[in-house]
Amino acid sequence: MTDDALRALRENARLAELAAFPFDFDISRAAHGHVEEVRLASGAPLEVVAGDATGGTYFVCADGSVLYADSEGSAGLIGSGVDEALEIIIGLAEDEDDDEDEEDEEGFRDDLDVRDDLDAARAELRAALGFPERSRAELEALQKAALLRTEPDFLLLNATEHNAYELLDSYPRPPLWEPVLASGRADLTLLRSGEHPAWAEVAEDPVRRRLALRAAQFDRADGDLALLRHLLRHERRSSMTDELRLAAVLVGLRGDTGDLPLLHEVRETDFDTACGLGGMPEADASAQELREWARELDESLFGTDPSDEPVSTWTDLARDQGMAELARVTLIRELDAIVMDQSRLRRPDAPRTLATAPLSVLAHDFEGLGDLPQALRAQQLYAALQESAWDRASARHTQARLERDAGLLADATRTLTAVRDALATPGDDSLRDWQRVNLGRFIAEEHYRLTLALADADRPEEARALLAAADAILGELSENAAKGVRELAEETAARVRGIS
Repeated sequence: MTDDALRALRENARLAELAAFPFDFDISRAAHGHVEEVRLASGAPLEVVAGDATGGTYFVCADGSVLYADSEGSAGLIGSGVDEALEIIIGLAEDEDDDEDEEDEEGFRDDLDVRDDLDAARAELRAALGFPERSRAELEALQKAALLRTEPDFLLLNATEHNAYELLDSYPRPPLWEPVLASGRADLTLLRSGEHPAWAEVAEDPVRRRLALRAAQFDRADGDLALLRHLLRHERRSSMTDELRLAAVLVGLRGDTGDLPLLHEVRETDFDTACGLGGMPEADASAQELREWARELDESLFGTDPSDEPVSTWTDLARDQGMAELARVTLIRELDAIVMDQSRLRRPDAPRTLATAPLSVLAHDFEGLGDLPQALRAQQLYAALQESAWDRASARHTQARLERDAGLLADATRTLTAVRDALATPGDDSLRDWQRVNLGRFIAEEHYRLTLALADADRPEEARALLAAADAILGELSENAAKGVRELAEETAARVRGIS
């Protein structure tokens, strides 16, 4: 996109003044920045180019799009470039009294004068910037198209708290599952066409195969049994996935007892698959027994409405087919909603407690996207809400690992202190066996890994102090739990000895 208009405003004081008043696009406010530090969730760069009298800010994004953020926590794209954004701002600007009734003739004349001034300024600025005459409807259509592009690639975050800005508009968006499932629906249509080369292409690709199975979940056809068998045979290569269980259910729902040998063969793939397909009827079962088994799993785990699926189903599939920003935006909005709920529950009259399990899942999903700030935000809240000493120690251990991965070594050191405090909680039986199980081993390992990171960062005093704490934890572990840690402990001790 061109930036001719922005260049003209920077080079011509008269045009800059007109843009600032009456159109409130003031390039002199760019030097002040936004009211708070912000960033795009995608990590793409932003440049402040103007501001307005209300504390709002205009940013230019890497592709030239213009993002507007107000001072109240809302943001959205307003144009595909500065030229288009200014066309829209100038063309849609209205006097604030345009829709109000005037009480006397003098007020009416004053209002006409203001509108005349606005129209004159609009005409002068449009002509100077080379903008065409567009109808209000055309400009509103351009504005809507820009606003609808805000998510997923241009989601604005508070750079400190990492929460998302609300959208500027209230236009409806398609549910997440629609764009995620689109390619799966196309592949299901291809499979139904009977083109056997396509059967091989789809079945051999793990992501396309999973998406085709999800499409078949919500668009069930009597003639799909052969292609479902084909996908089931290939999905077993991925061991126990939700889609493997789904494929087995979709085959079983047909009630063809000739499929029982295949279903039993799939169930015996490995231990996890045997557990995941537990309760499967025996090889001599009736068609009714096969259907009942499949129907019970279908009703408890699947169904025919994509809106009923857990959001993680769609964010995982979005990420796996390269829609990382779509997954990220959805997960951030989910986390923001939980954080908002938690803030409400801090009131004395709060009637319920927050379910914390989704926070742990969100932290895992954000880590899978490589978004450590959001993973930490979810994990820190999750850890803060744990009640038993075991749960606190486990959650803080994960938090420390994420902080170390993010390079927040001082934070990670403090978090490991909280882990040790939890281990020493008096009167809490949840941790009575921590020295003999994996939790103790994991905590010791994290102490040593953070010690190595401190040594590599040339922070010898902190490394020595944490090494002493790590050795103390190792000394409390059972022989079996300590077995896998000793080599790391020796490596760490040698590294710490080698720093001044």
